[in-house]
Amino acid sequence: MTQLWHLLIYALAGTGAGLLALKTGIPAAPLAGALIGAALVSMGGRLELAQWPHGTRTALEIGIGTVIGTGLTAGAFAELKQLWRPALLITLTLVATGLVVGLWSSRLLGINPVVAVLGAAPGGISGMSLVGAEFGVGAAVAALHAVRLITVLVVMPLVVKVLLPMGQSPPPS
Repeated sequence: MTQLWHLLIYALAGTGAGLLALKTGIPAAPLAGALIGAALVSMGGRLELAQWPHGTRTALEIGIGTVIGTGLTAGAFAELKQLWRPALLITLTLVATGLVVGLWSSRLLGINPVVAVLGAAPGGISGMSLVGAEFGVGAAVAALHAVRLITVLVVMPLVVKVLLPMGQSPPPS
């Protein structure tokens, strides 16, 4: 089978699992589903590892950046006038915690420090996987973030429902 067919199979597996995941109602389900679908095909060992055409990663990074950028509206920046202190506190705390947990995990569990630090970093799966790829550890970082992301997306909505006072609904988004 040619490499083009392999890429098509990977893309179909990711698309199919991403679309199937939409039915779960979990936030970011298409991303998690696509990751799981493509990973299952890759882990199956029947196909060569995907060798995407030159420039594919750059195009995807531009696409991801564009999608994220379109969500940053004037209203979001206006909210930062009131939320800049919590944003700063949360950011510094998460970065420091990510570093401590990553380095501690590396030492305690004997894993590559780059994988551990990037895997514990407070970033999204796509962004941190791309950063990891620059260091040659993208797949391992993606795996750590996939576990974190799926766990957080399943657990946090349940926690929010339990913590909200009875009868109070979450604010509209």
